Amino acid sequence: MSRSPERERHASGAPGDDAQPAAAGVPPLPTSAYDYTLPPGLVARYPAARRDESRLLVVDRARGTVGHHIFRDLPDFIPAGDALVLNETRVFPARLVGKRAGGGEAEVFLLRPVGQGAPGREPAGGTRAGGREGRTRAAPVSDEAEAAGHATHAPQAEGAARLPSSTPALLPSSAEAQPLWTALVRPGSRLKPGRTVEIGEDLTVHIVDSEPDGTRIVRLETPLPLDVALERYGRVPLPPYIDREPEPADLERYQTVYAREQGSVAAPTAGLHFTPAVLRSLDERGVELARLVLHVGVGTFRPVEVEDPAAHRMHSEWYRVPAQAAASLNAVRERGGRIWAVGTTVTRTLETAADAAGRLHAGEGWTDIFIRPPYRFRAVDRLITNFHLPRSTLLMLVSAFAGRELVLRAYEEAVKAGYRFYSYGDAMLVL
Repeated sequence: MSRSPERERHASGAPGDDAQPAAAGVPPLPTSAYDYTLPPGLVARYPAARRDESRLLVVDRARGTVGHHIFRDLPDFIPAGDALVLNETRVFPARLVGKRAGGGEAEVFLLRPVGQGAPGREPAGGTRAGGREGRTRAAPVSDEAEAAGHATHAPQAEGAARLPSSTPALLPSSAEAQPLWTALVRPGSRLKPGRTVEIGEDLTVHIVDSEPDGTRIVRLETPLPLDVALERYGRVPLPPYIDREPEPADLERYQTVYAREQGSVAAPTAGLHFTPAVLRSLDERGVELARLVLHVGVGTFRPVEVEDPAAHRMHSEWYRVPAQAAASLNAVRERGGRIWAVGTTVTRTLETAADAAGRLHAGEGWTDIFIRPPYRFRAVDRLITNFHLPRSTLLMLVSAFAGRELVLRAYEEAVKAGYRFYSYGDAMLVL
């Protein structure tokens, strides 16, 4: 086996293992410090013809350099014995379009069932935590739970709220279940409590209540199993910047090839570039693959609208770190290996589940962790990510990992080289 560029760099004694920005003595930056100019033509409206033909911008923190590759080159960078962490969440068809009682068109964008930590409400069984950088105090997992492959306690953290281990299913299959959901609606002025939206002959949305943040509590009425009704009538919830209606190909391309558990209203986009061939190559090279779940919420589309990032409110997202994944990743670290996070969703989950010493704890819960400079990472050593919107929490997270100046310089290089941006765009690897 040939030595990877990553292994070569560390074999030569170059620094890099702790190339995170130091948390001490770095003043917080305003939101405007994370702005950049992007030509509209570089926003990707369609994915690459093949997932692994996306371009890959490689940013080396230790050397301050930027290199240009293709995503299928990724296995060449990851040494045997390191671990790659995937988010197995699956996007569900959350966008419902129908008619109001008066005949006008209406849209209902489902966020999550009520009781699963709807925005503006406390997650069931827990209290909301502030959207701070987070210092996790993970509750111990019983030996019986470790053996069974699940946790009985969720990690407790600033930025992570506790949830009972019996998390309700996202899409109940029973036709008798008529669950309440938190949703965004349009036009909001016409969809007050008591109104209905006819989505199809066997699916009606009833507006039940209004929330202070502008969302609605809605009830879905259907004789069908709910998952069947949503598959029949729901549309792929493409991000607004893609600026087109979903097409049949989006049903496949706006999912990762390893998506398993439904619950997201947006794809974990760093994972969209992986193919079975890339995953197989990683496995054959001795890279461990670990899997967890974080269900991506609508907050991923929202920019930070206040100049002080500390005043920005993060919405909670549900996550699970299986016992098997936590044990595997801890073992990799103990052997001197590194953890590679596929995307910001994996990064936020791992940083929520890690204690101050960097040890990961199995569990599930809600996290609203807001990672921004200055922040010292405990669980993530390398990052694979897409290019993010200006003034976004995701760009702040990447800046905390690689340093804001280097990230913005890399973005400038990507713009000059014609990289494609955002969900269906190209990827960036931070070493």
